[in-house]
Amino acid sequence: MGTNGDISVVRDEGGRVVAVAGPGLVDIQVNGYAGVDFNDSNVERLTIEKVRGAFEAMRRCGVVSVLVTIVTGPIEQMIARVSRMAELREADELPGSMIAGFHIEGPFISSEDGPRGAHPLEYVTTPKDLPDLLEQFQNASGRCVRLLTLAPELPGAMELIADASADGVVVALGHHKADAETIDRAVAAGAKMCTHLGNGTHMTLPRLENYVQRQLADDRLAAGFIADGHHIPFGTLKNFIRAKAPHRSVLVTDAIMAANMPPGTYSVGDVTCRVRDDGFVSHDDSPSLAGSVLTMDRAVINVARHCDVPFETAWEMASTQPAELIGLPAPARIEVDVTEQGFVRR
Repeated sequence: MGTNGDISVVRDEGGRVVAVAGPGLVDIQVNGYAGVDFNDSNVERLTIEKVRGAFEAMRRCGVVSVLVTIVTGPIEQMIARVSRMAELREADELPGSMIAGFHIEGPFISSEDGPRGAHPLEYVTTPKDLPDLLEQFQNASGRCVRLLTLAPELPGAMELIADASADGVVVALGHHKADAETIDRAVAAGAKMCTHLGNGTHMTLPRLENYVQRQLADDRLAAGFIADGHHIPFGTLKNFIRAKAPHRSVLVTDAIMAANMPPGTYSVGDVTCRVRDDGFVSHDDSPSLAGSVLTMDRAVINVARHCDVPFETAWEMASTQPAELIGLPAPARIEVDVTEQGFVRR
């Protein structure tokens, strides 16, 4: 048995991790899970039974806290989704204990193909055009917005970064094309994180001087990474984690409703996604990614297996580090068995 602070790891005679006791996993970017789309265009389909089932599935693989992620869509629908999930958080003990708050990812993102990702263009806007939108989300959520992803080059973004940070919301740079000066100004205004760094970018970038490299090099910024092998090849992810350093890296899933489900056709809000047999999620058969089917237990295993990161450190990147980043208390302790397929909670 080995220990790393509060993490106890049991290995077999061959050195393979077979059991862990430690702080539970924290996923700060979840769009849906186990057949439930948290961005459903019809919030009446978000029933207590369905949502509870999604959180039970997350709990089984070691997750104890999540940020429900609301992505770009019609503003009225975005607010309705936040309100509905906040209602369910109050109505049922399991989502009540696991929903730590909300991550608003959009609509303040770049309108350009590439940085915009799979977010629908028609609903993208700027903080200058909707200066009171964050407050509307706060009112709908019971003031539980904890993370806001935006593009810092947009009109009004710097003011929003400062205001959100003063309100206790962690601001993340994502789905943007900001230059070095703008990134620096955003960090000075209060931005603390990069959302799924390396993704939501142009398909081609200048080889050495680009906004991904700038964010990797800025030690004031933590970074979220989707460790499924599709969003970032594992060799590249290994380099990214080395550049950012493990203690400034957090693992996220960016999971959609297809997580823990078979391949097929699913949705994130109004966007149709197709999941291949290998877990690649695309938007209408395009080569671009549209969320993931990654689970947090697999993220930990993947980083430990492919990125030369000790298992205990990979666990921290998925538990105490994201919790600390968004201002949560230490996650509740759990015990899991570790199999080739993932974690099985005891």
